[in-house]
Amino acid sequence: MSLAALFAALDARPDAAPLFNGGDRIWSAAAVRAETEALAVRLRDCRSLAILADNGPAWAIADLAALRAGVPVIPLPPFFSPTQIAHVLEQTGVDAVLTDQPERITGLGAGFVHADCWQDLAWLARPAQPGSLPAGTAKVSFTSGSTGTAKGVCLSADGLVDTAAAISARLADLPIDRHLAVLPLALLLENSAGIYAPLLRGAEIALPPLTMLGWQGMSGFDPARLHGSAQVFRPHSMILVPELLKAWSLYLAATGRRVPAGLTYVAVGGARVAPGALDAARRAGIPAYQGYGLTECGSVVALNRPGDDADDVGRPLDHATVRIANGEVVVTARAFLGYLGDPPEAADGPREFATGDLGALTADGHLQLSGRRKNLLITSFGRNVAPEWVEAALLAQPAIAQAIVAGEARPWLSALLVPAPGADDAALAAAVAAANATLPDYARIGAWRAAAPFTLANGQATGNGRPLRTAILSHYAAALAALYEPEETQDVVL
Repeated sequence: MSLAALFAALDARPDAAPLFNGGDRIWSAAAVRAETEALAVRLRDCRSLAILADNGPAWAIADLAALRAGVPVIPLPPFFSPTQIAHVLEQTGVDAVLTDQPERITGLGAGFVHADCWQDLAWLARPAQPGSLPAGTAKVSFTSGSTGTAKGVCLSADGLVDTAAAISARLADLPIDRHLAVLPLALLLENSAGIYAPLLRGAEIALPPLTMLGWQGMSGFDPARLHGSAQVFRPHSMILVPELLKAWSLYLAATGRRVPAGLTYVAVGGARVAPGALDAARRAGIPAYQGYGLTECGSVVALNRPGDDADDVGRPLDHATVRIANGEVVVTARAFLGYLGDPPEAADGPREFATGDLGALTADGHLQLSGRRKNLLITSFGRNVAPEWVEAALLAQPAIAQAIVAGEARPWLSALLVPAPGADDAALAAAVAAANATLPDYARIGAWRAAAPFTLANGQATGNGRPLRTAILSHYAAALAALYEPEETQDVVL
């Protein structure tokens, strides 16, 4: 599908139809169209546009206007450090920034000055040499990576719309007329599945500020605020990462509250989700379904849904071709144009991308994942164990907030466990025992130690809460080694 289809869907909305709800103002379709067109005209002299702003209608309109003007967009995640932001701006040669945090940009000493204002956002500009982007780049999505160095993924507009159209088609029969954007819009998952897909299907999009949704910067996440926003906006769909799903599920179970009537579909992605965690969410009333995707593939690749759900990440969407090569998931789609800074390649159609994920296709066409190839642990008994599999079993236990599993070249596995609020060592021990009961002997945890929360502030998690395995294992290397000393006193599991 082409970018024209996205704007055709926008143009087809009745003028008075509510489109973007920022909490303090509801933007009609006519107002969004008018503001998008006006901003697109102003952007045509820009080479590229970075957006560093809170969730809200202004973010979404700026993104659409840049697409309309043919100007590459560089979303800046709010959780990026100054070093990461400076790296992104340098690599892309951005000459314009729209932001509600101008001091974070001007303080970098990168030559940006205040040029104008638009929708309460500062318009910062500078003369800059253009970055070397592949032809057809509409968006450069940066991921923090396991080392913290942001890596730019160059994506085409038509490929992004392919993804959104495939999501819309997969869920076409579900009663979804209002989507609540919970994740930062700078994350491609919410950008594509939370703006473009609802636009294609004619749904209204609620875009409240992140603090209203429970995000607390480096301090964590407040599920009570998420629940309050769900009650205010009454969405039919949402997207959550596993940590937010668990936090909301536990909040609902503890308070006896229920999700708002009409909530039909909650997609969960970003990391493996244990069946127990999905079951707990559904018992709490959250209609949660696991999916899978990668930035390089335009975001969502596979998705479960009502009536086509299993203990896996779902059936591949129509825009992507998925095959398994030597145990690795390989995806072909149109969105990926290459990495920023890599030598240009001839654009001759969809590109095949080796994901680094280990998996298999089931007899009924669903995709099962077992972990990351680079994370695979090989015990001293020669057993291959994907740590994500064991971590998912641990995280299904309410007493465990975060978990990282170790055990490379060791006779048994160990774990670092962050306790949920109120959980003591006895609760953690019981949780490990319960998780071990669901695992084969070679994948069970032989020893563990409690750890402080893995956060953005201490460099052990990304901004959306995903633990950074390399940083955590390095920080706790001595503590983990101590669990195996002396090994002869430990119970060895064959």
